[in-house]
Amino acid sequence: MDAALTSDVRTDNAAEAIVREPLPTFGNPDFRMIELLFFAYREFTADADSILARYGFGRAHHRILHFVNRAPGMTITDLLDLLQITKQSLSRVLRQLIDDGFIRQMPGVEDRRQRCLYPTVKGRELTLELSREQARRIDAALSDAAPTDAAPIGAFLRQMAADRPATREWFKKQGINWKEPL
Repeated sequence: MDAALTSDVRTDNAAEAIVREPLPTFGNPDFRMIELLFFAYREFTADADSILARYGFGRAHHRILHFVNRAPGMTITDLLDLLQITKQSLSRVLRQLIDDGFIRQMPGVEDRRQRCLYPTVKGRELTLELSREQARRIDAALSDAAPTDAAPIGAFLRQMAADRPATREWFKKQGINWKEPL
């Protein structure tokens, strides 16, 4: 049996036995990149989280604000597809953003049944404040890197993120091309 799964505590159910040995850093899987991504994401979101907390908002609010500001007029259907969330999970957060004056919901021009989302000036200002903090962290992390180092990082992140068709379409619509330098 694998050493990482062995235990010195006897139980009738092997699945309930405790394991005392940590998983090794190297091997299969190699935990280095996994943990780098965990901790990088924690720090990347921490600055924005502290700003969002002033409003009683969380990361779901941030994601909605970000994408509505990047594509004003996007439909709720498009947002659901892009974020890969349910209507129920979007509803509460979006309602709060609308009620607090950060986003406006309007009927579609061609199809009045569509619900199109637009940032307000207040929503744009908050999004820029959040984005500037995150850009500051990215710039600081890249400050010691050569200008050519950013392109492979961008390509790596794109590969990690682009499994879903809606994401690939988003990159295309936004003109995000990882072959160009950042």
